[in-house]
Amino acid sequence: MRVERVDRADDARLADYRDLTDVALRRVLEPAGGLYIAESAKVIARALAAGHQPRSVLVQEKWLAEIDELLGQTDATVYVVSSGIAEELTGFAVHRGALAAMHRPPTPPVAELLANARLVVVLEDLVDHTNVGAAFRSAAALDADAVLVTPRCADPLYRRSVRVSMGTVFQTPWTRLPEWPEARGILHDAGFAIAALALADGAVPLDEFAADPPARVALLLGAEGDGLSRRALDAADTVVTIPMAGGVDSLNVAAASAVALWALRSRGGGRAASR
Repeated sequence: MRVERVDRADDARLADYRDLTDVALRRVLEPAGGLYIAESAKVIARALAAGHQPRSVLVQEKWLAEIDELLGQTDATVYVVSSGIAEELTGFAVHRGALAAMHRPPTPPVAELLANARLVVVLEDLVDHTNVGAAFRSAAALDADAVLVTPRCADPLYRRSVRVSMGTVFQTPWTRLPEWPEARGILHDAGFAIAALALADGAVPLDEFAADPPARVALLLGAEGDGLSRRALDAADTVVTIPMAGGVDSLNVAAASAVALWALRSRGGGRAASR
């Protein structure tokens, strides 16, 4: 690695890290520039372990030795800045050790991810990056084979998604689906039954569905507030609901994904069933 010390926030070399809190700006800049931002040494380590390559790293002097050990023989440039410059540049207090501008890997074809999968999560139009990251963490922890996101779903590689997922977005295969009903045809052609998690008359309770699940399940979850779109519900083979108590009508989408994945996994769904 190469170490360069920078003493101005407006230095052109730091352009990848500028205005990280501007979500609308980063949504355009990061995919177009072929990069994403990994925050903290732990997340950077998981990105490297997944084979992702760093373009550069932004770090404060006190964490330089840790980053040196982490990067090893990579040829990334490490920019060393003060805490004040880091905050002026990024828009927030950088206290997690380091930020890395990583090269964004290409997303694989949907058919490739479905070929050997038994349990996949489909996220439709989630706008909250925190929920996207939490859903990925549930998918990784509870043995889902892949996560599929719709065209308008928030970017799994946005900094907040990556951070909340604790880097599990790098270990859980994912890609983007096309619009409905084309996505329905792709899932059906691969042998998946689509189970939509939603509140609806006649919905099947989760424990009943999980007692005898289809051989291949695509678990479909919808956006915060509005839930699944009409087109997504029309694409589903089954509507499944989590029975609620205490006057609560539903769970946060990330929490719901964890409950549903656990129910399916513990009763024989997912990769555990194919081993």
